[in-house]
Order: sequence, then structure tokens, then C-alpha cells
Amino acid sequence: METPVSALMERKGSAVHAVTSAITVAEAVAEMNKHRIGSIVIIDSGRIVGIFTERDVLRRVVGADIDPKSTRVADVMTRNVHMIPSHTTVEQTMVLFAERRCRHLPVVDDGELKGLISIGDISRWMADSSRAEADHLKSYIAGGLTV
Repeated sequence: METPVSALMERKGSAVHAVTSAITVAEAVAEMNKHRIGSIVIIDSGRIVGIFTERDVLRRVVGADIDPKSTRVADVMTRNVHMIPSHTTVEQTMVLFAERRCRHLPVVDDGELKGLISIGDISRWMADSSRAEADHLKSYIAGGLTV
């Protein structure tokens, strides 16, 4: 599992949706719904200042009975976002997801946002990798490959 997350990003693309911290929660949720995404990166003055996720909506907005139309996303976003460089391996990323109990990690190289990796991206890669390995082994057992 020495595959870097950059390989996963090549497959999925590097598009990242971002907004500023000044918009309302309702606007951020509308943007997330528009793009059918579970999180949105918060960028102010070219710097990542947070991430806003479905979990934030449930816990910090709905659960706290806060008005999403009058609350700025800055007041309920997750701050101190853990970011990873693109050379981080899939295995290292899996460990971070488990330790930090998060589902999305911005990928940043030399201060530049390169993409966003989700736990779903990792799961898809793992499933595809396992399927490819199983197919290879079946072919080998059936005599389709020579060593």
C-alpha cells in the first residue's frame, strides 16, 4: 500500500469546492448540495482556514438549533484542519482518518491546495485494488499466467 494519494487524485480529479468563511451556513449547504459533496473547504485570503462538513451541519447547526440563514459558516466550521501532502500513502491516510475521526483531508503541496481526499476515495481504491488482486490470482491459478 505504498500508493500515494496523488495516484487516487489523478483518477478522481483535483476539483475542490471552496467558499469563504463569511457566507452563511445556508449558502454553504446550498453549494454542497449543488455539487453533491459532503464537505467544502473554507478559504480566506488564499489560505485554508477550515472545512465545513455534513457532520458540522448535524452537530453544530441542527443539533444546536442554530438558524442556518443568519449564522456564518465561520462560526460552525471545523478549524485546525489536518492537511496532507500528495506523497502521503493510502495506508497513512487510512490511519489519519481513523485517528482523527474525519472523512475528508485537503491535499496541500507547498502551500497550494491540490485536492481533497475522502474516506470514500480510499474505500473505492481499496475495493478496486482487492478486485484486481483477486482477478490476478484467479488467472494465475487457472494457468493463465506464467511466472
